[in-house]
Amino acid sequence: MRLKKNIAISESGYLFNPSTGDSYSVNQMAFKILELIKAEHSTKDMIAKITEEYEVNDMQLAEDLDDFLGHLKQIGLIDE
Repeated sequence: MRLKKNIAISESGYLFNPSTGDSYSVNQMAFKILELIKAEHSTKDMIAKITEEYEVNDMQLAEDLDDFLGHLKQIGLIDE
């Protein structure tokens, strides 16, 4: 999966899609996931990197990550 090339992300967690004019604000975890997507990490790699950095249950993280990635696909921010 890849973040669409035209999506702008600021360090403060603000996203802008110039194709649609839509903008979004994300929290620290969502920003981390977006950085990992930009670096073209697999879902498995994302889970490993996040569990190294944060105290989270990997099973719950996998479920939440799947939901978040589905939402990003739905709003047109990532491609497969």
